Amino acid sequence: MKRRVVVTGTGSISALGNCMKELIDSIERQVCGTKQMETWNQYKGLQSLVGAPAELPDIKIIPRKMRRSMGRMSLLAVFAVNEALESAGLEKNEITNERYGCVAGSTMGSAEALNDTFEIMLPDHDLTLLTSMSFFQCISHTVSMNIAQYLGITGSVIATSAACASSLQAIGTGFDLIRNNTQDIVLCGGSEELHPTVTGSFDILFATSTKFNETPKKTPRPFDKNRDGLVCGEGAGIIVLEELEHAKKRGANILAEVVGYNTCGSGTHISQPDRQAMIQCMKAALADAGIKPENIDFVSAHATATLQGDHEEAAAIYEVFGSQTPVNSLKGYLGHTLGASGAIELAVAIEMMNNSIIYPTLNLTDIDEGCSMIKHVKTKLKKNINFILKNCFAFGGINASIICKKYEEINE
Repeated sequence: MKRRVVVTGTGSISALGNCMKELIDSIERQVCGTKQMETWNQYKGLQSLVGAPAELPDIKIIPRKMRRSMGRMSLLAVFAVNEALESAGLEKNEITNERYGCVAGSTMGSAEALNDTFEIMLPDHDLTLLTSMSFFQCISHTVSMNIAQYLGITGSVIATSAACASSLQAIGTGFDLIRNNTQDIVLCGGSEELHPTVTGSFDILFATSTKFNETPKKTPRPFDKNRDGLVCGEGAGIIVLEELEHAKKRGANILAEVVGYNTCGSGTHISQPDRQAMIQCMKAALADAGIKPENIDFVSAHATATLQGDHEEAAAIYEVFGSQTPVNSLKGYLGHTLGASGAIELAVAIEMMNNSIIYPTLNLTDIDEGCSMIKHVKTKLKKNINFILKNCFAFGGINASIICKKYEEINE
């Protein structure tokens, strides 16, 4: 029999603040984190000049010896880790146990470090100009590696690198590690940093918002008729997963129970979303949880405000859940935090579940006809929520869905 897995801590840093409280307060006030990136116009051909940057706290609280291997995304992750541990009632020195692990992801290594590495090396093709630590900032598992080193983790250390699905895959992997009795506690999530080269990558694919450079607070616009693409954001989200009896034994505050997960590929197109694969993913997560579509009280959509992506996801949600299950997207507040989005948005969804509130999709003023078949949340909705489903979909046809249940000790 598989073991039960619960959420005992959450932590975040984003354009809307350096902790969960600031994030929720900003969403409550319907704050959009998008800003005009004034220095980006120096990049030739870059059409999108908006982003959702985070404010990095004082990094000196991280020992210099550990900081040296950390790019900006790893630094962001450590601050989210610190909050998540505090939320879970865990001390740093309690994590050095072979039964405690870490699974964290990102789209790639630190974009700033990669950019700086090539700028330093390429003019004279001189590798001697590079520092020994630049490698550790650039590698694809830099976030999980640096978290593990920072905490002295000796259990499973795994990196998920699946672009926008990275941190939801990390949570799903942690879920599997615990329910299959490999680990007792796993810190799961992801991190991403904002850089013009990252936005430029999406820009080349015609996936970014370009029409609101002078009015940044009006974008992104998930599911809206006037949406024109995603806005890259940055931040980190960490979820502490724990085996139920382990959590109860130490008197942890249980925030939710993870009950279902699936990740799958579409196998059809490298950049175009596929509703059939999304449907498959959500149905498989429901089957894993052992529940029916009508049990889901709220869907936290991926919905990045791309033209095709929002349309395909809306159609997929309608196919699985019909027109009465409330749906929202948090991208209008945070921008698209890419590899961090699943963890940050799941943490917010858990807060909504526990507070019986669904926040509206920001900047959704005129629902696109092609997305109108589902029940969009346009004003704050009071609702009893027992089950939530969170989606993340990434380029390469990578899909991930996870289901959480409200935890009530009275039923144990």
